[in-house]
Amino acid sequence: MRFVISGKNLDVSDGLRTAVEDKLGKLSRFFSDDTEVHVTLSVEKERHKIEVTIPVKGSIIRSEQVSNDMYVSIDLVEEIIEKQLKKYRKKLIDREQGGGSFNREYIERDYDDSEDVRIVRSKRFGIKPMYPEDACVQMELLGHNFYVFRNAETDEVNVVYKRKGNTYGLIEPDI
Repeated sequence: MRFVISGKNLDVSDGLRTAVEDKLGKLSRFFSDDTEVHVTLSVEKERHKIEVTIPVKGSIIRSEQVSNDMYVSIDLVEEIIEKQLKKYRKKLIDREQGGGSFNREYIERDYDDSEDVRIVRSKRFGIKPMYPEDACVQMELLGHNFYVFRNAETDEVNVVYKRKGNTYGLIEPDI
């Protein structure tokens, strides 16, 4: 695995670089040698955040963790990515069509798939045209984290969602 490590609001010391490479290096048993791992370390006040993105053919494996200590965040992010890889192994490999970026041992090993994704409820509702700002208000009134609506400006189905720091995001289709 090749690491691309960058820092926001901090200089990446040799100690941090070594900690990231050692901890995330444990994931190398899942990936081929030419897999690139993008790591961004940042500090805001007492929040030590690590973002890890691993692009693999057809999808992205990503996790971000925040704690009051960067080394704790590094430990947490490695655990989360490993759980994701074990949980979604079959789906990732099927999407990869033979496992391109993944290590052969990972592909052939049998992991517990007892936590498969299950849809337990389905809803149907009418979608009214509205502006994104109105959709945010409606989302807040409902107490939800996201809201699906038809954009009055583009007449496409969009999603607004709540972000950290009391901000909102808008997802639009790319057709």
